[in-house]
Amino acid sequence: MKTSCDKRYHVLFLCTGNSCRSQMAEGYARTLGGGDIEAQSAGIEAHGQNPRAIAVMAEAGIDISSQQSTRLTEGMLTWADRVVTVCGHADESCPVLPPGTQKEHWPLEDPAKAAGTEEQIMTTFRATREEVKQRVTELLERLRTEPPAHGSGTGQEAISSESTA
Repeated sequence: MKTSCDKRYHVLFLCTGNSCRSQMAEGYARTLGGGDIEAQSAGIEAHGQNPRAIAVMAEAGIDISSQQSTRLTEGMLTWADRVVTVCGHADESCPVLPPGTQKEHWPLEDPAKAAGTEEQIMTTFRATREEVKQRVTELLERLRTEPPAHGSGTGQEAISSESTA
């Protein structure tokens, strides 16, 4: 739980297996967030990191190889000011959040389900990486202009970031 001395905004990225999309989001949030944002990722299950996700993030200059594929805990939910679900299964399976914790959903396609040649699969991973980067950048811009709502709401606040394109 945050103390009054901890002014950083805590963001938890939640996915089904914490192997690709949520790992990428955590990596971008840590890299682009500066000292104002602290990020973690977790899964409804822990499937281990996807080597292709690690590779495409390395291409972008971000090393996520030391991040861990972890399973969601109650402590993570208590820690978070905002939970971002990055897939439908995580959105549907997300437990009730503590009061004041905001929730937002990003309906990202799972690059691990891509088929075709290795280059086609990697192209899908790169496209997902770029979408994650855009969404994290937009999230960080919003978070820097609004104070954390932790402890001030019902736990069911949601901000929709679904694409209308």
